[in-house]
Amino acid sequence: MNKRKNPVVFPFAATTVWATAFTSLAALATLLVPAPAHAQGPRDQQFDCKSNPHAFISSLIDEKSIDPEPSRVEANSVNAFRPARGTRLSAFGFPIYVVLGYDHDDSLFKRGAGKEIDSPLYGVVVSAPAETVRSRVREVNSDATVQSVVPLLLTAIVCGG
Repeated sequence: MNKRKNPVVFPFAATTVWATAFTSLAALATLLVPAPAHAQGPRDQQFDCKSNPHAFISSLIDEKSIDPEPSRVEANSVNAFRPARGTRLSAFGFPIYVVLGYDHDDSLFKRGAGKEIDSPLYGVVVSAPAETVRSRVREVNSDATVQSVVPLLLTAIVCGG
């Protein structure tokens, strides 16, 4: 017995399926990647690097934007504070992953096990690629340092250190 193979016929072209899938994926990606805000927010203004770690961190604690206790203290004493549950913090239009700070002899910060950093430091780690963040920071003439933490995913924006 010979089984006859009937070709499968789709009522639409294969290129249409791929084009639709690609378009849907691109639309989803635009929702997941934050668009930089054009207006500079009040938090962004602190990245003129004229503030200090205590003022930066305590204002976020007072607003209940971050947890008052650091979630991690690095060996060099840099304290990492998580955004409070339910808050959506951003810097330069990018979502904040963690807030950083340390200043010697400031009771707001805990000391790490190793050699502490020499000068005060404050900043954030945002969810965005370093080049995109660097470009946005330059647009607003900020003196902050931009450093990749996890390539293409997380970038630090820091004053001092």
